[in-house]
Amino acid sequence: MSPNSSDRYIIDTRVSQFTAQAFASGLISAVAHSPKIAIREWEGLIQMEPGTLANASLQVRIKANSLEVLDELPDRDRRELHRVMNQEVLETSLYPAISYESSSALVEKLKEDLYRVQLRGELNLHGISNPLLLVAQVAIGVDSARAHGEFVVRQSDYDIPIASIAGGTLKLLDELKLSFYVVARKATEESQNYRSAAF
Repeated sequence: MSPNSSDRYIIDTRVSQFTAQAFASGLISAVAHSPKIAIREWEGLIQMEPGTLANASLQVRIKANSLEVLDELPDRDRRELHRVMNQEVLETSLYPAISYESSSALVEKLKEDLYRVQLRGELNLHGISNPLLLVAQVAIGVDSARAHGEFVVRQSDYDIPIASIAGGTLKLLDELKLSFYVVARKATEESQNYRSAAF
């Protein structure tokens, strides 16, 4: 797809939401919260042919140490969970960025300006790249696009150790469920040169 033939939409992360839901197991899983984690520093670029989602593509980059636990927790528990997440699980000093880049798109028109899109691409996480299918419902406006969906990532596929907290009495399951609601705005002339502000 030629850059001159495509519209570029930059994800507005100030009004978008991107979260990961972990699930607890172990002796105290019945009373412990399964942590919900917000991705705070990230950016994304959507490209598509004018007036259509044909040949749509997506690039996303995430600052790995920007993940924040949303649950109401005592400060000590919150600090410990963040320490485990950054130092033992994601190893953010070694792998500071997480990225996704699509390679193909399958588009189904549901009704006027509303589509179901399947994106096939590669997720690079913890220094390992694996294929990842993203399915989203996308609404196209005059100068904006909105999308929502969810997908599952297995930590073991990326050689990520499963978090163990509170002396091993609370462990997290391998699967993480990630959910997104994205608002993207058509790039202006001033923003055509897509650059990272997060890194």
